[in-house]
Amino acid sequence: MSEAIKIRAQIQGETTDIRVLMQHPMETGQRKDDKGLTLPVHFIQTFTVSLNGKPMVEGQLNTSVSKNPLFTFKARGIKPGDKLSVAWSDNTGARRQDEITLS
Repeated sequence: MSEAIKIRAQIQGETTDIRVLMQHPMETGQRKDDKGLTLPVHFIQTFTVSLNGKPMVEGQLNTSVSKNPLFTFKARGIKPGDKLSVAWSDNTGARRQDEITLS
């Protein structure tokens, strides 16, 4: 299983700053290992940021995104006690989902 998604949210009045770090190798299929063999393509294809189970942001990625992608968002209407979750799936079928409760 992959490493946990790091989710940080800071409520500032009506606006909340959200930072999401998805730990993933994001291989393009163009690099070679120490033996000269091409590393296989391995990247996050889709991700979703949800608030209390309802999608807020849905995105698609490809091989041009760097290792361990970091995304930041601003949102309104988020309050303490709300649940913020992030889920991704990659081209190998692997999936990860993590959730935090805002304080």
